[in-house]
Amino acid sequence: MTKPGPELSRVIEVSRIPVTGSAERIIADSTERALVARRLGLPAVSSLTADLMLTRWHGEGVKVAGRFYAEVEQVCVVTLDPFPATVSDTIERYFLPNARAAEPEADIDSFADGVIELGEVVVESLSLALDPYPRKPGAEFHGVEDGPGSAEPVSSPFAVLAGAKPRKR
Repeated sequence: MTKPGPELSRVIEVSRIPVTGSAERIIADSTERALVARRLGLPAVSSLTADLMLTRWHGEGVKVAGRFYAEVEQVCVVTLDPFPATVSDTIERYFLPNARAAEPEADIDSFADGVIELGEVVVESLSLALDPYPRKPGAEFHGVEDGPGSAEPVSSPFAVLAGAKPRKR
């Protein structure tokens, strides 16, 4: 079985990054946005763009820095209604070839075959920036009621003991 490719693929060859750096703009098309939405469990991704600056780092390494912007549709955890949301954040990632990225003291990603998958960097960043408990504007959670139609607050399980008298010794 073959591993499916990334939903948003933008491969950059590290050897082609000039010493002065390289500006890269990523704009996801409708097919890519649909695949990203499915991967992230979103009803839709209306737009996804990123502006990244790639610079050489530690000789063979690369620093990827920039910002992404996305218009997505999320499902409210209170009402279960879909609603539009804007998500944007900065990106700062460091890459070294496989052999050197095994250094445990740093948070460094590795790359193989002389290429970095920039699309995956953007999708991972979007995934981390999404609100894990999205709430539609104005949606309020009112708590759980004690039985159908009951307006009384739920009593403590220790309320029964409140009327107990202390034992005499």
